[in-house]
Order: sequence, then C-alpha cells, then structure tokens
Amino acid sequence: MFGANLTWGLMAPIVKLVLASGVIAPLLLVDFRMAGAACLFWLTSLFLPREHVPWRDVLRLFGAGMLGVCFNQGCFIVGVSLTSPGEASLVTTTMPMWVMFLAWVILGEPISLKKAGGIALGAAGALILMLGSIAGSSDASNPALGDVIVLCAQLSYALYLTLYRNFIKKYSLVTIMKWMFLAATIVSIPVSSPVIISTDWSAITVAEWIGAASVVLFATYIAYICIMIGQKNLRPTVVGMYNYIQPVVATCAGIWLGIDSFTLLKGVAVILIFTGVWLVTVSPARGEVCDEHGNPARLAR
Repeated sequence: MFGANLTWGLMAPIVKLVLASGVIAPLLLVDFRMAGAACLFWLTSLFLPREHVPWRDVLRLFGAGMLGVCFNQGCFIVGVSLTSPGEASLVTTTMPMWVMFLAWVILGEPISLKKAGGIALGAAGALILMLGSIAGSSDASNPALGDVIVLCAQLSYALYLTLYRNFIKKYSLVTIMKWMFLAATIVSIPVSSPVIISTDWSAITVAEWIGAASVVLFATYIAYICIMIGQKNLRPTVVGMYNYIQPVVATCAGIWLGIDSFTLLKGVAVILIFTGVWLVTVSPARGEVCDEHGNPARLAR
C-alpha cells in the first residue's frame, strides 16, 4: 500500500506536465490509463497459468471494475475539472473515514478508539499539508458540484474496498486486474468518444507520450499490483488509511524540485500522518486480541 501511494504521489508532476498543453484532455488520459493497463494485464496473463473464471464471477469482476477503476477515476477527473485542486485534495481525505464506516456496516469490523484516533490524526496531518494549496485558488467553474463528484469517487472506491475484500482472494492478482480494467475500458471509451475524435493526435509531443506511458506503467499497472497485494493482506480500513501518504509524497517531491519549502508545520503534519497510519495498522480487528506489546494477535480457532 505504501508503494502504491508513493507511486501516485510521485506521478502528480508528470500528470500536470502531460495535461499542461491541453492537447491531451483529462478524460483522454483516463482512457490511456484504463486501456493501457488492460492491455498490460492481459499480456501478462499470457505468461501465467490460465484460470477459469465462470461468467457469474466475470460479472462480479465487472462490478469491481466499475467501482474500483471506472467510477473512481472518472468521477475524480470530472470533479477536479469543476472544482479547485486544493478542494479536491481535501475531499479525498474523507476516503479512509468512509472505508471505516462501510467496513463497520457491511463487514462488522469494529471501530476502536485507537483506529478512530489514528484516522483523525492522519486527517489532521493531511489537512495541514493541503490547506495552504487552497489559498488564492480560483480555478473552479462549479466548486460545489465538483466537490460532490469527487466525493462520489471516494465513496465508489470505499465501496470497492469493502464489498470485494474477500472475493478478490478467489483468483490471482492478474486475473482480477485484467477483467476489472477491461470492464472499465469498455464503459469509458464510448463515453469519452467525442474527446477521442476531437483530439489533435499530431500535436501530442514525444515528452507527453512518454509522460502518459509512465502514468500507465507506474501509476496504474504497477500501482494497482501493489494495491491488490495490500488489499488481500490488510483490512479495508488499513488500506484506506494509506491514502494519507500521497500528500506527504507530493510535498516532499515539491521540496526536492524546489517548488515547495520545508517548514516546522509541515514536519508536524508528516509526523501526524505516519502516526495515524501506525495506529490504524496495529488496531485489532474482530477476532483479534492484543499481545503484551499492544500488537494485534489472532485468537486461536
């Protein structure tokens, strides 16, 4: 999970570079990610043992693709186009809280004080890092609608993490990903076909093609492999909590590139975020007890 969110944080400057000229529209980049990742996962599956997936499970994987890929990425891109990047970033910090709530309602995962406190600390750290980016931002045509659509993206992914936590253990990582991204591609390309037709393909530079390819390879293909490994081995609340790492990575990258600066307040924010992640990670789930060191240990069955 750390690897996936690290990759997404580092890819942010590349995404801005790809979209800067306006030749590649946001929806077109979403198509690149979905179709490109689908091709990579299906190509990878050719070198692995073949798994039979009955049509009933294929339909379930299509549902997972809608929630975990299509609606999540599509709603986020559309929402960001209507609201400011700062406000969109703030809305994304609600995702761990939605995961915690849905895991409690659907899976019966208890909400402990340690877990709630960890999410609160992580949210506080993320807000400290991102509140400064909102000041002076007026690049929003319909911020209220945009914020709601970005919130829908977070709810969609929270539902995916919660509803499909056990189902994804039934098949291998590549089998699940190839069907999920195929489903997302089948839905997204017809919706964005006007953008595809109107794009001036000859105007796309080599640097933009390389940037888009790196987003597909690293921020989609490799990142989703990391996500699936994490989702299979961690509770949904813990998976959602790692979302707070992205603003830390983005801030560190900005400092390294010289477009941001380190302050004591940012240092405190980073400490809050990683402390929150640690608290949620060590918080026991149902069926667990803590050992003498406070770490969760499974009860014997």
